[in-house]
Amino acid sequence: MSAITERREDPALRGDTLTRRRAPFAVRARKQLIHIPLIVIGALTLFPFLAMVMISLHPGIPVQVPEIFFNTDISLEAYRQALRSSEIPRWALNTTIYAVVSVVLVLLFASMAGYAFAKKKFLGREVIFWVFIAMLMIPYQLTIIPQYLLVGQIGGLDTMWGLILPTIANAQAMFLMRQFMQDIPDELIDAAKIDGAGELRVYWSIILPQTKPILATLGTFVFLWHWNDFLWPLVAQQSPENYVLTVGLNGLQAQNVSLATLMASAVVMFIPALLVFIFLQRYFVRGVMMSGIK
Repeated sequence: MSAITERREDPALRGDTLTRRRAPFAVRARKQLIHIPLIVIGALTLFPFLAMVMISLHPGIPVQVPEIFFNTDISLEAYRQALRSSEIPRWALNTTIYAVVSVVLVLLFASMAGYAFAKKKFLGREVIFWVFIAMLMIPYQLTIIPQYLLVGQIGGLDTMWGLILPTIANAQAMFLMRQFMQDIPDELIDAAKIDGAGELRVYWSIILPQTKPILATLGTFVFLWHWNDFLWPLVAQQSPENYVLTVGLNGLQAQNVSLATLMASAVVMFIPALLVFIFLQRYFVRGVMMSGIK
């Protein structure tokens, strides 16, 4: 008992105990300090969006930063004007059709091509695959002119199908689907074929359920890309009634439209993209993590 008491009362041991207690606090403090630059960068990233929202809520007021962020005189008149316009709802419908139909077709064809390149053996498979990969190295801007000429020759200019058709062959989506499907066990496919399943049944019932994370990830990327696409719709669509939101809002800048109404229209355009990311966030993060691990 005396030895134990002396050990407890030893100043050196008490010092070691205090050091061990202080160490976790120092570690936690360092971890919290790491968050400071991340918070600053996040605030800088959100600043343009917050400025857009505040300008839309203060129509008729000169834009002064940072005073506009503390002005409590909020009005929704700019949003009423934006939604009352006959053009913006039409452009929003065009954008929705362009984005949703493109997502469905891109995922359909990319998953089919990825399944073929990952699990099928045919003559020239590797050559064709690397030709597709080489397409990723060509800047998109270089393909606009030949794409415009080809779509014009088949009568697709200034139409929705002509706007969608060139975008459904997505080499990057095909590459990601192929890389993901390579890790699907061949035993699942062999077992399904032994049970009498055909190629379409194997693709629909075996392959697609296994690829939900990457489908959600690609669907989010493709939707955001088409929802915010500007260059190709600007080139392909000439009639104002066929504009998408990005092209239409760009045209509003040349008209007698207030800045607040323009910002309100931009906020309305941003909301669907935000909702898509929120609802698919779980699959999106899982797909990115699984792709990174592989």
